[in-house]
Amino acid sequence: MAEIGYVRVSTNEQDTALQRDSLAKCEKIFEDVISGAERNRPGLEECLAYLRKGDTLVVWRLDRLGRSLRDLIDRIAELEARGVGFRSITEQIDTTSSGGKLVFHIFGAMAEFERNLISERTKAGLEAARKRGRVGGRKRKLSPEQVATVRKLYAEKEKSLAEIGELFGVSKWTIYGAVKRPSD
Repeated sequence: MAEIGYVRVSTNEQDTALQRDSLAKCEKIFEDVISGAERNRPGLEECLAYLRKGDTLVVWRLDRLGRSLRDLIDRIAELEARGVGFRSITEQIDTTSSGGKLVFHIFGAMAEFERNLISERTKAGLEAARKRGRVGGRKRKLSPEQVATVRKLYAEKEKSLAEIGELFGVSKWTIYGAVKRPSD
């Protein structure tokens, strides 16, 4: 049952000393010099692979670990499923304690609430647009008249999908979609 540290800075010009000092009690510390927006962080991946059941991952601040609240919640839920605790020194969150778990679950509930609100607003906006006669989605590459011609050429079986696509300046997959799509 060890405390394992993770530090991250975004550029080589930044110093990890403050973070490393706060993690001085950790048995081992992993490090990345990479933007938090990057999903692939070699130091973090190595750290996660190193952690064992009963260990605690320690970071100086929450933003060192996650790119967003959702990413952070997913990572910590993954740790919890593996029996690994999490502690953030600055925010004083410790999922190895009951209070820390409560705080973290509140974060998770708030993130889910935010996702649901965004979804509801998006659906309401699309419905309002439909009522005004606007149709969502990408504009079709072929007009209804062109689709009729494509279907006729395809039915004659004299040209391949690719050849028909060349005639209309679109991919064979666009032609395939037009042929297989129910009549508009």
